[in-house]
Amino acid sequence: MPYIRESIITTVNKAGDVHIAPIGIIAEKDGWVIAPFRPSITLDNLAEVPFAIANYTDDVRIFAGCLTGRKHWPTVAVDGFAVPRLEAALAHSVLEVERVDDDGMRPRHFCRVVQEETHAPFTGFNRAKAAVLELAILVSRLGMLPRDKIEAEIAYLSIAIEKTAGEGEKEAWGWLMQRVGDHLSVKESGGEEVRG
Repeated sequence: MPYIRESIITTVNKAGDVHIAPIGIIAEKDGWVIAPFRPSITLDNLAEVPFAIANYTDDVRIFAGCLTGRKHWPTVAVDGFAVPRLEAALAHSVLEVERVDDDGMRPRHFCRVVQEETHAPFTGFNRAKAAVLELAILVSRLGMLPRDKIEAEIAYLSIAIEKTAGEGEKEAWGWLMQRVGDHLSVKESGGEEVRG
C-alpha cells in the first residue's frame, strides 16, 4: 500500500482563478503523485498550469468545507509561483508536474517538490480532527458506498467527536453530516443528488 498524505491542493487556471480541493497525495520516490478523478477542476488546472501547492493544515473545517460547498478560503501568494498557498497552511510544498500517466478515470500527475516551507508549528491532532478527516473521505465516496457501511463508519467516528471535539471540529462535523443526510434522503426518494 502506498503512503498517502491528506492535504489541501491549490491550483490555478491560466486566468489565475484559484481552486482549492482536498486530495490525498501519494508518495512516489522523492516526489508526490496527484491523481484527481475525472471530471475535476484540479485536473483541468494542472493541464493549464502544471504546478500545485500541497497545503498541510490541521484546520479540518477546510477539508469539510471543500466537500460541502464552502470552497472559498483565504490564500497567500508564494514568491516566484503563480499558485498561492492556503493562509491556514502550517506548511506547504510547491509541486511541479513532470509527467502524466493518463487514465480514463484518474490520471496520475507525477510531481517533483520545487520548494517547501513551514509557517506555524503543528501541535498535534485530537481524535475529533482525525474523525472529521475520515468522515470527509467518506463523504467524498458517498456515491460508491452502501448505506450500512456509511452508517457503521459514522457510528464509530462519532464517538471521537462526542469525547474530544472543539468548536471547529463540531462545525466541520455538522457540515459533513448535513451532506450525508442530504445524500441518504435523496437516495431514499430515488431522486438525483445536487452537489455543492
